[in-house]
Amino acid sequence: MNAALRSTTRTYRAGTSMLIAACAFSCGRPAVPTAKAPTEDAHSEAPADPNRIAVPPAVRQNLGITFAKVERRAIESTLRAPGRFEILPSAHAEYHTAIAGRVELHVKELERVTSGQPLYTLTSLDLHGIQERLADAEASVERLKAEIDAYPKLRAAHFRHESMLEVSIEISESRVEQLTKMSEAGGGRSIELINARAALAKAQAELAGAQETEAELEITFTRNMLAYGSQSKLVEILLTTLSSDTGLTREALLKEVAGPSGKPGPAWRSLNEIVVVADSDGRVETLGETSGAWVSERTVILTTVRTDELRFRAKGLQSDLGVLRDGLSATIVEVPSGSGATGPAAVVIPMVGQLEIGLEADATSRTIDLLVQPAGFAPWARPGVTAQLEIQLQGGAAPELAIPTSAVRQDGLHSIFFRRNPKDPNEVIRIEGDFGPGDGRWVSVLSGLRDGDEVVVDGSFQLMLATSGTQQKGGHFHADGTFHGDDH
Repeated sequence: MNAALRSTTRTYRAGTSMLIAACAFSCGRPAVPTAKAPTEDAHSEAPADPNRIAVPPAVRQNLGITFAKVERRAIESTLRAPGRFEILPSAHAEYHTAIAGRVELHVKELERVTSGQPLYTLTSLDLHGIQERLADAEASVERLKAEIDAYPKLRAAHFRHESMLEVSIEISESRVEQLTKMSEAGGGRSIELINARAALAKAQAELAGAQETEAELEITFTRNMLAYGSQSKLVEILLTTLSSDTGLTREALLKEVAGPSGKPGPAWRSLNEIVVVADSDGRVETLGETSGAWVSERTVILTTVRTDELRFRAKGLQSDLGVLRDGLSATIVEVPSGSGATGPAAVVIPMVGQLEIGLEADATSRTIDLLVQPAGFAPWARPGVTAQLEIQLQGGAAPELAIPTSAVRQDGLHSIFFRRNPKDPNEVIRIEGDFGPGDGRWVSVLSGLRDGDEVVVDGSFQLMLATSGTQQKGGHFHADGTFHGDDH
């Protein structure tokens, strides 16, 4: 058989054009004149291996033949569950107006946006109202601050006035006392005593007035301090409101810029419109309004979504809760149909994560949610796309060589698959399988394979039909995908 294999391989590689011409002639087609035709039948050199089929690139393309690599899988200790991808709730972001105005959109639905990119502009008269209130509050703060700063000087002058009044009272009291003694001794004039007493009363009245003024100064100072704190707080609130409405930071609002008159001032005084920018990268999910629309406050203008923030939600049976627990290794595999994939070897990109069991089970369907958030995602992973979750249970058997069940075909009483010849990628070998346990998607193969081998998946049915009932003779495919045995 080895000699026949080498002879067949040599014949295929060295005389491809002659073999095609001979096959075309045997099928009743005129041979294309190339080199001089051999005098002997090309199939008479040696008997072909009946289990080997040549599948050059043209044949693989016409038949849609694809290959899958053999994998080591712990089938008996793997639990499978169907599910789908979904977007995390935290991946959505809403952009809405804080005040009423006219909106002008800068993005389209499904457009990709980056952090800091303008989304829409809002022109609002309410913005000028906030600016006016903020300007009045700042003016009040400045006025109150000036009064508070002047209080120490005013109080010091008042204390000097009181001191002078106290000295004047002492002098007046001494004068009255002297005149009183003189009057009692029979000397002095009564008019002088009367005037001295009047001067004393006046000084005492002025001191009382000064003390009352001191109390009023204390009250005014306290009132100004409270008003200053209140107005300062109002300024902060208005700045926060303006920051929330415009999306600008407090530092950006207070940054000195040239105003309309050319005089420098804080940036918030020069704002005429609000430009809302994206907080993070993502895609525009929905548009709530059209450009030019007048909207009220708290109107949702658009929503964005970060499509890379996904998780996989599968449905597990409550009866499996005895073997399931949080933290088990789980793999998301399988691509949806119609994805443009060329076979499992090209599309099954494992997405590995840790299992998280849902908080509440469904009593009606007797299922429970199984959640996995893998570190990375395959290109085909999208919200709503279905796939399979494979959970590696603890204490299972060692991994075994396995192939997809779609690669196995039933030919009469025999279950067969087609292995790609490791020494010749343009040839496949029909093998009667020695199979072990399977899970419906994968089946273990106990013999006939080794690590690194490939098996036919798509196109295996055509190969089975071409070799079914003809195992005593080899065959070949033409470039158009038709098969002919080697006995013609």
